[in-house]
Amino acid sequence: MSSRIAPYITAWSAEQDLPCALVEQPDRSIGYANELLSDRDRHGVLWRQTTLRHQVGQPEFARVHPLRQRRAMELLLCQVCGGPADRNDDGVLWLQRDYRDDWQQWPEGMASVEPPICLPCVPIAARMCPALQRGAVTVRVRDCPIAGVRGVFYKQSLLAPTAATAGNFAYDDPATRRVVASALIRELRGCVIVPLEELSGTMTRSL
Repeated sequence: MSSRIAPYITAWSAEQDLPCALVEQPDRSIGYANELLSDRDRHGVLWRQTTLRHQVGQPEFARVHPLRQRRAMELLLCQVCGGPADRNDDGVLWLQRDYRDDWQQWPEGMASVEPPICLPCVPIAARMCPALQRGAVTVRVRDCPIAGVRGVFYKQSLLAPTAATAGNFAYDDPATRRVVASALIRELRGCVIVPLEELSGTMTRSL
């Protein structure tokens, strides 16, 4: 077992995708040849199957483990430690790359695949994530409904379903019948940006 620190949702080198063969279903959806009930979420969307060997081998920071990402998003767990995300009267806490210069209303209405965070893990995530080092902001989110999945759409082909496009798919989109999902999406609504200095003060008072 490795002693390296890695966020809860990070995949480890011992966690590899399972060899699940895709097949066409009679209703023109896709499925696995030897499908289990656990291969789909409660909306009926098929998920990428990856072995679960958390903290075995080396952390691969560029990869996110599908099951842990999904669990963190469903239960609103901290993406770093896996405990409950911070929540107060203003909403659940998120740490995001700062895109305010690119999108006037950002992050209102944003489709996020990044789970929320707890207060103690904010400085850890900001330090460990190269993307956040280019500019990060903390956001309180009052409403964050589960909206869909990120995954790969498979088109019909002569021998077996073939990967066509990757993207975000709403649960009410008929295309999800042919998607293999790898991340759960929540839509961020009622967002209030919290200055990191103000958050740091809250952390200091809570210690």
